[in-house]
Amino acid sequence: MGDEIRKRIETIREKILDAMKISGVKEVQILAATKTVEPERIKEAIEAGITLIGENRVQEAKAKIEVLGKERVQWHMIGHLQRNKVKHAIKLFDMIESVDSLPLVEELEKRLSKAGKEMEILVEVNIGKEDTKFGVMPEEVKDFIYKLKDYPHLKCVGLMCIPPWFEDPEKVRPYFVQMRRIKEEIEKEGFPHVEMKILSMGMSDDYVIAVEEGANLVRLGRAIFGERKG
Repeated sequence: MGDEIRKRIETIREKILDAMKISGVKEVQILAATKTVEPERIKEAIEAGITLIGENRVQEAKAKIEVLGKERVQWHMIGHLQRNKVKHAIKLFDMIESVDSLPLVEELEKRLSKAGKEMEILVEVNIGKEDTKFGVMPEEVKDFIYKLKDYPHLKCVGLMCIPPWFEDPEKVRPYFVQMRRIKEEIEKEGFPHVEMKILSMGMSDDYVIAVEEGANLVRLGRAIFGERKG
């Protein structure tokens, strides 16, 4: 089983290297999305060189961190973060990738200030403008990021998106292109409180296309662990 996970990760790395030749991105981080994945299997991915783990739920992350620890990996929150879970989230995670509203920003700032710590965040963009998804609307991202200057305990280091799903992953490409352009526009603004170093986009079905269009962090579940249970 462990060998299977290792082989999958090797294949992923090879595909990413090919895609990097197209985009010119220098480095791509692989985050293992571990919703419903047992700690033993996550450990196999860590043994195969995975250093980023992404969880969707605070409680599930807490249970897994108790087993796996934080010495060898960083833990990212990649699911929607409810404000009533922020107090626990800032103790567990190294980064929140799913910052999607000013009320959430305010709660994070309040809790981080109280704890005397800073946290890196990504702004989640609702790139497909879907009612069923969270995120800042594409045309509002620049203004949203400008407002982050008032929240000194949050360090915005990039953008994240979950684009619409299509059976043909090629149809997702325009959304990735748009994300890259938004990132470039924000870089041009030169906001002193922001460092646009991460573009987190691409999942198991479309990560190759995401990297071709400039992603430097991909979030992979099924591609690493196989079909998900539950």
